[in-house]
Amino acid sequence: MTDFKKELQELIDIIFKEGASDLHISALRKPSIRVSGELIPLVSRSVLTPEDAAGLVYELMGETNKKVFLETKDMDFAYAGPNGLRFRGNAFFQRGFVGCALRAIQTKIKSIEELVLPPILRDFTHKKQGFFLVVGPVGQGKSTTLASMIDLINHERSEHVLTIEDPVEYIFAGDRSIIDQREVRFDTESFQTALRSMFREDINVAMIGEMRTSETIAAAVTAAETGHLVFSTLHTNNAAQTIDRIIDSFQAAQQNQIRAQLAGSLLGVFSQRLIPRVSGGLVPAYELLINNSAVANLIREGRISEINMVIETGSESGMIDMNHSLAELVRKGEISQEVAREYSLNPKGLERLF
Repeated sequence: MTDFKKELQELIDIIFKEGASDLHISALRKPSIRVSGELIPLVSRSVLTPEDAAGLVYELMGETNKKVFLETKDMDFAYAGPNGLRFRGNAFFQRGFVGCALRAIQTKIKSIEELVLPPILRDFTHKKQGFFLVVGPVGQGKSTTLASMIDLINHERSEHVLTIEDPVEYIFAGDRSIIDQREVRFDTESFQTALRSMFREDINVAMIGEMRTSETIAAAVTAAETGHLVFSTLHTNNAAQTIDRIIDSFQAAQQNQIRAQLAGSLLGVFSQRLIPRVSGGLVPAYELLINNSAVANLIREGRISEINMVIETGSESGMIDMNHSLAELVRKGEISQEVAREYSLNPKGLERLF
C-alpha cells in the first residue's frame, strides 16, 4: 500500500455506507469499524503493516499535527474528509507502532427531538447564566447532545457563543448568534487560557469540550457565577458521581468553597447512554438532575450520596431517573429487559419497575 490518500478515502466511504460510528487503525490487524456499538473487522481489506498504519494516520493528521504527535506520542485531532464528513481522531503508539481511533461526526447538527432526547433540555438553553453538564462514558453521545443545545441557542437567541474544544468537532453556522470556535493548541494554548480570555470577549454562552483539570473547572464555575451560561462534559457515570468528581479534584482546603460555588451556579447534570435497540441501531437512556434548593443544600453539606434518592423522587419537578428511562424503553419495545439490566447502575431497583 502506497497511495494512503486513496486508501483512506475508501475506508471513509465504507464508514459512510455502513453507518459506522468509528474506524480503528491498528498495525498487524485489518481495519475495523464500529456499527451500532459492535466492532467489526473489514474482512475484505488487507492486514495493515506498521508502515501502512502509520501512513494512514499521518495522512489523517497532516504535517503540523504529525510533528507534535511524534514528540508527544498522543494526539487528539480533527479531520475533514473530501466528501464533507468530519472526524475526531486520537492517534497513539502501542508496542512502538502507530494506531488511531477515528470517530465520525455528523455534518448536520440534529435537534433534541431528532436525537430522541427529553424536551426539558430546551429549558436549559433559555437560561441566562449557570452551569450545565452532560456526562457519561466515552462514546455515549455527549458531544452530539451539547452541539444540539448550542445550535438551538444559535437559532433562537442573539448571543456571543464561544466553544473551546480539543479538537473542534461540530462546525456551527452562525444564525442569530455569533459563534467563535477555538481549538486548543491552534487557537489557544489551553482550556484554562481560553476561559480566562473569555471574560474580556463579551461572551454570553460558553461550551467547554471537556473539563480536564481543577483550574478549568474553577474557571468554568466562576464564569457561570458571573453572568455566563456554561456547558461542558465529564467522563462520569451519573450526577452524584459528577459532583463528587468536581469537588474531589480540589485540595481539601478549597472544597468548601467549590461546594458553595457549585450549589449556587449548577443548573443541572444530564447523564446519557446509547443503548442497542431491538430493531438495530442505538437509542438514548438518560438521567437528569435539576438543581433546586434541596439539591443545593445537599451539595453545600457534602451529602452527595443522597442525590440519587432526590432524582428518583423528583419526577414532578422534571428530574429523570436512569432506571425509569430504561424501563420506559423496555415498555415501548425499544430495548430488551436483559439489555436494560446490563446498562443499569442499580439493577435491583430496575427489577421493581418491570
